[in-house]
Amino acid sequence: MGAIRRTLHPGAGRRPLHAGGTAGVEAEAQERAEGGLKKAIGRNMLLFFVVGDVLGAGIYALVGEVGGRVGGAIWTSFAVALALAFMTAFAYAELVTKYPKAAGAALYVNKAFRAPFLTFLVAFAVMCSGITSAATLSTAFGGDYLKQFISVPTVTAALVFIAIVALINFRGISESVRLNIALTCIELGGLLLIAVIAAAAVFNGDGDPGRAMEFKSGDSVPIAILAGAALAFYALIGFEDSVNVAEETKNPQRDYPRALFGGLIAAGVIYLTVTVLASMAVPTGTLASSSGPLLEVAQVGPLAISTKVFAAIALFAVANGALINMIMASRLVYGMSREGIVPRFFGGVHRDRRTPLAAIVFTTALCMLLIAIGTLEKLADTTVTLLLCVFILVNVSVLVLRRDRVDHDHFRAPSLIPVVGAGVCAVLLTQQPGSSFPFAGGLMLLGVVLYFVSRLATGPVDMDTSRLQKVESPGKD
Repeated sequence: MGAIRRTLHPGAGRRPLHAGGTAGVEAEAQERAEGGLKKAIGRNMLLFFVVGDVLGAGIYALVGEVGGRVGGAIWTSFAVALALAFMTAFAYAELVTKYPKAAGAALYVNKAFRAPFLTFLVAFAVMCSGITSAATLSTAFGGDYLKQFISVPTVTAALVFIAIVALINFRGISESVRLNIALTCIELGGLLLIAVIAAAAVFNGDGDPGRAMEFKSGDSVPIAILAGAALAFYALIGFEDSVNVAEETKNPQRDYPRALFGGLIAAGVIYLTVTVLASMAVPTGTLASSSGPLLEVAQVGPLAISTKVFAAIALFAVANGALINMIMASRLVYGMSREGIVPRFFGGVHRDRRTPLAAIVFTTALCMLLIAIGTLEKLADTTVTLLLCVFILVNVSVLVLRRDRVDHDHFRAPSLIPVVGAGVCAVLLTQQPGSSFPFAGGLMLLGVVLYFVSRLATGPVDMDTSRLQKVESPGKD
């Protein structure tokens, strides 16, 4: 899969700080003195973060939509999407262990191309994908799932919900990730419950196992699978969000590759199991016509459960996705502020909580605006369109940055994989609905306007990022 490799920066030779003992205490004291973020995420917490981000609300809503594109063999599109996600995960594993700082894709593109305008657009695209996703999930939270319990105007409920998410985000990364772990367990339990209910229905004779190998008529099988994969990819993105908390991870060089690949494998196995069994248990047309396809599965067979029980599980899943997206968006804004790409104001860290307060307020306000201004039906395809463009640049950045040497161990992807990754992302772009491109273009036009506003506020961007190469190597176990 790759290798841990040590490359030396010309200025290398300093004694590394170790995670434990006096050096660890001194390192934490230095971080506090410099106003940096708190390193609170360990190996297991990071794995749950990745799994929770990938196992978002997408699987709860997209099973039917993918079935409408590919037919009953829904799992084939999810399998292809999983393989494509792995390609880009290799690129992220190399870059996040090489540059374990907040800002993710924007930081990598900034270091690779030294083009402030391109860097800003990448940062803006990733930020928009997270915020619009959180806005969509907030709206879903205030919609039919919540109405199973209480009747509240959708927009009002969504605005209150995202405000609560902001408070959790502000409270601290430890609290946020621990809540993520709890919500991920509930979310995982819901998907396993669906798998058990569907399996019982099939064994009881209520389903049709042959549906899992049926493809949509009228299209060739490869085209149908690829069309479904372009949408299923939305349910698998999220692994890239975790790189934005690299600065808050205790040992990113060791833990990130394991968390990224382990999280994708875990999510992939769950997705394939659920999609195979759901297709067998419920007719494809029923799944495709439902806004809550797994709710249809929950009502079949001898183990059918109350819709309120599954609605409660879905609410937790939606809440988990929104929280992780807002953590990502706020850390990205914080990281870009520290690099001078956006106004320095957004790099402010609360003195007691040590969380990026200004960035949290900004991203929450923008999310609230998106919730309030109308429907967001096109944003799923638009989000994928924006992120596919970003993923192409990230894969290219891996190759460009091979010439940049750092003074600590990092993961190294096989050279062919970033090339293939960029290519498959380009192919997936051709499968996106035409309506997503004008919408994505409009968002990026807004980014262009904000870029020049930022330049007036901050002046020319300082492209010297050499200080990011001075990351001390954590001690090995």
